[in-house]
Amino acid sequence: MNNNELEPREPHAYPELALNIITRQDHNISRQSISENALKVLYRLHGAGFEAYLVGGGVRDLLLGSTPKDFDIATNATPEQIRQLFRNCRLIGRRFRLAHIMFGRDIVEVATFRGHHQETNQHIAAQSEAGMLLRDNVYGTIDEDAERRDFTINAMYYNIADYSIHDYAGGMEDLEDKLVRLIGDPEVRYREDPVRMLRAIRFAVKLDFDIEEDTAAPIEQLAPLLRDIPSARLYEESLKMLQTGYGLETYHLMREYNLFQQLFPQIAEHFTEDDSSLTEQMLDLALDSTDIRIEEGKRINPAFMFAAFFWYPMIKLAEQIMETHQYNFYDAVMEASNKILDQVVKTIAIPRRHTTTIREIWQMQLRLPRRTGKRAFRLLELNKFRAGFDFLEMRGEIEGGEVKQLANWWQTFQNAGRNMRQAMVADLGSSTESHKAGPRRRKPSNRKRKPKGKTAS
Repeated sequence: MNNNELEPREPHAYPELALNIITRQDHNISRQSISENALKVLYRLHGAGFEAYLVGGGVRDLLLGSTPKDFDIATNATPEQIRQLFRNCRLIGRRFRLAHIMFGRDIVEVATFRGHHQETNQHIAAQSEAGMLLRDNVYGTIDEDAERRDFTINAMYYNIADYSIHDYAGGMEDLEDKLVRLIGDPEVRYREDPVRMLRAIRFAVKLDFDIEEDTAAPIEQLAPLLRDIPSARLYEESLKMLQTGYGLETYHLMREYNLFQQLFPQIAEHFTEDDSSLTEQMLDLALDSTDIRIEEGKRINPAFMFAAFFWYPMIKLAEQIMETHQYNFYDAVMEASNKILDQVVKTIAIPRRHTTTIREIWQMQLRLPRRTGKRAFRLLELNKFRAGFDFLEMRGEIEGGEVKQLANWWQTFQNAGRNMRQAMVADLGSSTESHKAGPRRRKPSNRKRKPKGKTAS
């Protein structure tokens, strides 16, 4: 059965969960491990008479002995009541209202307990025909909030009142068993929010857990539901999946479950059974390099990763344009760049600043072979030279041959003194300048130039 044959299920009541209260002496979370700003928010909410809990990934990570990236808080105070308590509060979100408490660059996110969305006013909560939640501003109790959580390991609450942990879905047991398990019927929960499929993969890789059998079973079949997710949200999710230090392993698991193919259909066209295509080799190299840079504490740029992802699909499209329209190589690349990026942003909304950088990195691949005269010296001074060279080096590892030789030349040129640089350029000779950073240029007698028009981004 393919996805189109699946009938949307009627959302059923969320499962009733059994609360297990773990007292302070029976768990390892210390307030010393919680950020000072998060504690300020917890204590102020509690002092004002509201329930206040550290919740979700923060509790999970503390129990696992690691440092949480964020400290999120859940409370029975409404967003408006939270704003009255904190002058440094900003309310955000349409799908579900959240309060952000600002401490300089540190943001503590506070959410009101969520309730069940059935039988509610359509202005407060709504679902699509396929079961996806469109609006969700329904407030409830902590018990209902726990039932609405996605995974058992995210349904644990640290109570600032007595420092106990409220475990509603057997999260402690799944932590011990190293399992990622959805709360409730997996198909219904994925239909409510298909991004949960991505989250299951992300948690499994990040925590080195297995995905529980029933949780994993529907993913491959329901993966096409991701096509209905707004492109801006998928862009943010793609960065969480691929640029947080576990990108290579995450990519392979996403691909196994048919998820990567939904986010990057232009790339999926180049997948092979033995992972031997240039595109697949570049994916492995680019993601491994990104993981290493993150581990070493170096800066990363999403534009570079996406430039690597789409380079060979773009070149393939450029070759097709050369054949069908008889453009020269440069114009074909410019046309292919516009077309493929226009397609990509419809699925994942890569910001304009990044698509601009992607184009610049690609254009550098056409310029780096041209080194005679003063060209090499001018290229070295360009703002995007380093990114263009790093990308050329990656291409050299994959393609070898003249591309590898060109990358080696530029590596030597960068580290050479002025006199040696001049000698290197002189040795090239005007008649031996290479243009072979991409496919060989065709030389038809009736070349056409691409029509002039506004460059899309």
